[in-house]
Amino acid sequence: MTSPGADRHASLGTRRPDAAPAPRTPAPPPIDHDGRVRVLRVIARLNIGGPAIHATLLTERLGRAGYDPWLVTGCEEAGEGNYLALYGKEIDRLIVVPSLGRRIRAGQDLTALVRLVGIMRGFRPDIVHTHTAKAGTLGRLAAVLCRVPAIVHTYHGHVHHGYFRPGETRVFVAIERWLARRTHRLLAVSQRVRQELLDLGIGRPERFDVLPLGLDLERFLDAAAWRGQLRAELGLGDDAFLVGIVARLAPIKAHEIFLRAAARIGVRVPGAHFVVVGDGERRRPLEALAGSLALGERVRFLGWRRDLDRVYADLDVVVLTSRNEGSPVSLIEALAASRPVVATRVGGVPDLVDDGVTGLLAAVDDVDAVADAVVGLAASPERARAMGSAGRQRVYPAFGAERLVADVDALYRTLAGSAHR
Repeated sequence: MTSPGADRHASLGTRRPDAAPAPRTPAPPPIDHDGRVRVLRVIARLNIGGPAIHATLLTERLGRAGYDPWLVTGCEEAGEGNYLALYGKEIDRLIVVPSLGRRIRAGQDLTALVRLVGIMRGFRPDIVHTHTAKAGTLGRLAAVLCRVPAIVHTYHGHVHHGYFRPGETRVFVAIERWLARRTHRLLAVSQRVRQELLDLGIGRPERFDVLPLGLDLERFLDAAAWRGQLRAELGLGDDAFLVGIVARLAPIKAHEIFLRAAARIGVRVPGAHFVVVGDGERRRPLEALAGSLALGERVRFLGWRRDLDRVYADLDVVVLTSRNEGSPVSLIEALAASRPVVATRVGGVPDLVDDGVTGLLAAVDDVDAVADAVVGLAASPERARAMGSAGRQRVYPAFGAERLVADVDALYRTLAGSAHR
């Protein structure tokens, strides 16, 4: 059996942010007999976003809390970005299964399932914890086949609105209901996500808890110290009103709403400029749309950035126009940096953004409402500052990493104890 160290990513620090892990078929980690609780975490891919941050943070820190944690991941698609590569991180206990990814492909999915079963039989985890829809399906099915004592799944949102056609959605809901009955604990990142899933008949209330995201927010608390650096990079002065959106360029994020709102904001706020932070499959059509809206140099596409504390420091308003969300990391980070936010009223966003207190909410696809909200904040700097201050109090330390690790530690100890009994 090969050494677990052979399963690590190679040269992550030098890989481009959009580079996927190199294809490989690692051997399962050896069985550990030192008495620690063995946790196998499964995620479809480590693309830049909340689930990857959540999964890697727990894998890194639970090792210090008396666990034997391993992380299994698939590969990202072109343009999605790799979270580990962007931040130059490495995880010692990482297994890459190339056939495990985002898209549904029957042959590769079967290969991934067989691989997951092999890993679980070799490692014999006490707990299998899955993240994201695809990994949640294959990972939990493998755990059921291997009779893992405790199975946990985290919903970072759900794909039952805005992703698939109605017929496909009904099939996926049926699968989720079946899996939920075989999962010992279901977790949602917000109360609204939990309720939406329960309303769909997925899970039972007594097995379904809310476990908010936990992030390393300390660097955003001092973001004001970087004020002016992004503006200098963009050639903008202090008098520019800078509005940004931070999200992967995917259909569900509805960047076209942001761009159309930007065109209207620009007419009413002459000093307004806009930045789009992130990358993905829709970059070219969105750049074309910005051109057709005559936004010109007033909008910049910045791609993936690792210096988000520096980015948020210069944003006067942070916008998110998604059609579906769990608990968006960009809003949590923006609020930690004391930035006022404007977002659509979807999924877990209202659990995070108190309308009129920590930010402003708009209906889905309502370009005018988004534009009006941003223009209103531009006209009232004092109100914007008050919202930013209230936002920081809302997310820190409530969404901090220490709280997340403590909550998961308590959950795992309860599950491990029940399994032992």
